[in-house]
Amino acid sequence: MMQIFRTKRTTTDDFQDSGLRRCLGAMDLTLLGIGAIIGTGIFVLTGIAAATQAGPAVIISFVIAGLACTFAALAYAELASSVGGCGSAYGYSYAAFGELTAWIIGWDLILEYGLSVAAVANGWSGYFNNALTAIGLPLPDYLTHAPELGGIINLPAAGIVLILMILLIIGVKESARLNSLMVFIKLLTIGIFVSVALFNVDPANWQPFMPFGWFDHTAEGKPIGIFAGASIVFFAYVGFDAVSTATEEARNPKKDVPVSIVTALAFCTLVYILVAGLLTAVVPYTELNVSSPVAHALQLLGLNWASALVATGVIAGLTTVMLVLYYALTRIIFAMARDGLLSPWFSTVNRKTQTPVRVIILCGFLIASVAGFVPLSELAELVNIGTLFAFVLVCLGVMILRITDPGMHRPFKAPANPVLPILGVLSCGALMVFLPTTTWYRFIIWLGIGLIVYFVYSVRHSKLAKADEAQTSEI
Repeated sequence: MMQIFRTKRTTTDDFQDSGLRRCLGAMDLTLLGIGAIIGTGIFVLTGIAAATQAGPAVIISFVIAGLACTFAALAYAELASSVGGCGSAYGYSYAAFGELTAWIIGWDLILEYGLSVAAVANGWSGYFNNALTAIGLPLPDYLTHAPELGGIINLPAAGIVLILMILLIIGVKESARLNSLMVFIKLLTIGIFVSVALFNVDPANWQPFMPFGWFDHTAEGKPIGIFAGASIVFFAYVGFDAVSTATEEARNPKKDVPVSIVTALAFCTLVYILVAGLLTAVVPYTELNVSSPVAHALQLLGLNWASALVATGVIAGLTTVMLVLYYALTRIIFAMARDGLLSPWFSTVNRKTQTPVRVIILCGFLIASVAGFVPLSELAELVNIGTLFAFVLVCLGVMILRITDPGMHRPFKAPANPVLPILGVLSCGALMVFLPTTTWYRFIIWLGIGLIVYFVYSVRHSKLAKADEAQTSEI
């Protein structure tokens, strides 16, 4: 009988040298988290959610999404410090639930991170071409649109992915340095917006504060309201879990990874609430349903110089999001291949750069192809449902491991167990409910394909399966 629920033992050996370079400190890890979180959410989704879902009450939507993420972040912090490995929720599920669940969540994370990078690359392309247009060097439409939209290829979208591919091949420390620089630029951009917006607040823009209520539906059946807004702006928080994929490249993973996860999330949540509050206070929320609401708001105020600076910050912000999510994707595939669930070809580390070059190159060309030839507006919602699913399993994993392995060394322990993990399961599960039905259908189809791959290949090539066969033959 196939032992599809066999678990991977959790020992300190999971923190042993894997060939990857241990070079990231607590500040590097925290900035990785901030780099992944602050980007699309604050510069794009804030306006869309305010204009179409929650109005000025989008602030509450951010608080709700932030609370759901906080519960999950504490669970991530505990498991990152105790279970180890660079597989994030995949590795934690392997320890708590067994191999089949680990495969499902790993397959889910591949979709989440891969689509995230491609979708953000599409947004980055638009801002990049706007910048070229501003200096009189616009690209022709056939080089900035996918074939489905009347073009040949979205060249900037594919190009930025390939540039990041080269950077990740060179080394993680070099990638972290670029991320730190880009994070500084976008935080400076946000600082400029806050400084300007504080002197242009009009309390009348907050009336009505909750135009769509807590939860309702449009005539077409689309969810609207504060809770529906929370399910959309949740995308803004995608990325803090990417810090956990850097465990095997952190100098002191048991201490620095948990601290960095919580610090990055707390900082970014405060920034989101501040920016969302000011954005809806300086212009009417009905004016914010645009691709760059922050820059657009400053234009409406007649501050074109500030708007141009914000546009520059957007380009930097989206670059760091792509970089960190791309990095996380390669480490998850690396971890799954090392466990035998994917081909061992993917688990090779280049001796010179100490990076999994094969995985980086394969992912780079696949993501660049998708970003260049496929418009991803509808598929972006798959990122949210995949992330929420991962968060639910991580919260459950903390509770299960407290029962099944109470003696496991836990340098960081999530407080108020099992209350906070249960709140994490309920809040993330609730946000999944508010996503469109079509998103659920696509998610189920992707998981179905993953199950086929697992039973055709992974279940027989797993290292745990081979270990079981070895024990059986000895008997």
